[in-house]
Amino acid sequence: MKNWFWLGVMLLLSKDITAQTNRGDSLRQANPAGAVLDSAALQAADSLKMKTGKNGKPKFMPVPKTATRLALIPGGGQIYNRDYWKLPIVYVAFGGGMYAYFLNSVKYKDYLKTYKEFYDLDENSPTFGQIKKGLTADSTKIVRVRNLFNTSSEYQPGTRDQIARGKNYWRRNRGLSLIVAGLIYSLSIIEANVAAHLKTFDLSEDLTLRVEPKLSQPYMREPTPGLRVVFNIK
Repeated sequence: MKNWFWLGVMLLLSKDITAQTNRGDSLRQANPAGAVLDSAALQAADSLKMKTGKNGKPKFMPVPKTATRLALIPGGGQIYNRDYWKLPIVYVAFGGGMYAYFLNSVKYKDYLKTYKEFYDLDENSPTFGQIKKGLTADSTKIVRVRNLFNTSSEYQPGTRDQIARGKNYWRRNRGLSLIVAGLIYSLSIIEANVAAHLKTFDLSEDLTLRVEPKLSQPYMREPTPGLRVVFNIK
C-alpha cells in the first residue's frame, strides 16, 4: 500500500515539473515578440513626436513633388510650403527680371527702327540701288533715347555706326535680362523643393542624448539584455 502511495506522489510531482517547464518555454517564445512590439512601440512614439508640434497639433509635412509642381507658377511652391515671407522676394526678383527684359526690348526696338531708316528697302523708290548697299543719302538719323526706367525720353541725332552700336547693346541686355529671369524662376522651383524636404526634419534646438535598455538585439533569436544610445531631435 505504501508503495502505491509514493508512486502516486511521484506522478503528481512529475506533472507539476512538466507544467512549469512548458510555461517557461512558452514565456521564452513570447518574449521575442514582446521585445519586437516594444521596439516598434518606441519607434511609433518617436514618429508621433516628430509629426506633432509643440501644441500637440499635427505638424504640417509638405510633399516635395507637390511643392515642385506648384512652383511652376511663381510663388506657388512657397505658398504650399507656408513660407509666405518668401513671396515678396520671389515676386520682386522675378518681376524685376521680366521688367528689365521689357525695358531692354523697348529700347532695342527704338534703335532697330532708326537703324532700318538708313537703308532704302523700297524697290519702287527712284533712288533704290543708286547708293551702295541700298543706303540712303542721310548721314544721321533721329533716334529716341529713353532714360533708365522709361519715365522720360528725348530725341537725339546719331550716325549709322552709333545707332548700330546702340542696337547691339540693347539686344545683348535684353538677352541677358531674359537669362537672369529664367535663373530666378529656376531657383524659386529648386528652393520650394528643398524647403519641402527640410520641413520633414526637426530643426529645433532641443537636442537630447540618452541611454536606454534594449531587449532585442540584431542576429539574436532570443531576447538579450543590452543598451542603446538614442539621439533625439525634438
